[in-house]
Amino acid sequence: MKKILALVLALCMVFALAACGSSSSSSSSSAPAAAAKTKIGMVTDVGGVNDKSFNQTSWEGLQALAAEDSSFEVNYLESKTDADYQTNINTFIDEGYDLVICVGYMLADATREAAEANPEQKFAIIDDSSIDLPNVACLMFAQEQASYLVGLVAGSVTESKTVGYVQGMVSDAMNLFGIGYITGVLEACPDATVLQYNANSFGDSAGGSTAAKDMITKGADVIYHAAGGTGMGVIEACNEEGIWAIGVDTDQSILAPDHVITSAMKRVDVASQDISKAVKDGTFAAGVHMYDLSNGGVDLAPTRDHIPADVLETVEAAKAAIIAGEKSVPTSTADCPAFTLG
Repeated sequence: MKKILALVLALCMVFALAACGSSSSSSSSSAPAAAAKTKIGMVTDVGGVNDKSFNQTSWEGLQALAAEDSSFEVNYLESKTDADYQTNINTFIDEGYDLVICVGYMLADATREAAEANPEQKFAIIDDSSIDLPNVACLMFAQEQASYLVGLVAGSVTESKTVGYVQGMVSDAMNLFGIGYITGVLEACPDATVLQYNANSFGDSAGGSTAAKDMITKGADVIYHAAGGTGMGVIEACNEEGIWAIGVDTDQSILAPDHVITSAMKRVDVASQDISKAVKDGTFAAGVHMYDLSNGGVDLAPTRDHIPADVLETVEAAKAAIIAGEKSVPTSTADCPAFTLG
């Protein structure tokens, strides 16, 4: 009887263990697998992520995307110098990011080199169309259109008939800001003088302030900047001296509510979101993606309280004509000889 009882107990233990194993296996197999994240990495130019301009706007767009859709994981790496571009790009590649977004044409060489060396890696670059590779999307903006609109504002409200323009650096892409702006100024005020300055930096706030104050001493009563972080100094100087400033890339009225009359918007936030969604959906396409007035990629900033009603009517009419194809804005220095920085 003792032997029979021991055998029964042993068999019970075997069946119990088998049941536990079966239960554990069943539980494990029925547990849903964690969904893979779509990882988006953004590399800033030297203006930094808090430039109140296109680096910051791009990052805010990615943050908003991740807040709306938890399947996205977004991060950024800040470039302090040009030497950081390649290192930051390679960090995201090594960490298995699905898309690397490079903010600004200054990253073009580093992006091209990385894209050639990593043909399976997807890249996007903002404000550069020179990279013709099957794994690179070039996010471009008709910045001359938005700049033309703010030029109309400047030419309409100037009382001294002298306005200013500060540009971060000279390049084909950057020159479009000045070409559009000066075209708009001279259309609204044909005998206006446009003072122009190349700061040769997107991160020199003090230099931007000095340039703006020099223009103010020469009679400028409206100054537009397309200079990233350097433009912070431009707006600060305009605020101190009590003249109108015009912001860029995002609505910069928050920086000086009483003296930023408007801003030339570039929806780099939307472009960053669009290309990220395309990677997730499997619809990523290389080549140039153009954002302009017709698709809301550029525009006058929504803060318009300081713009006189008749001026705003003129601007809206010009915008409608551009969208309808009835009007075009110059894109070359040959078509805008008053632009001297190019």
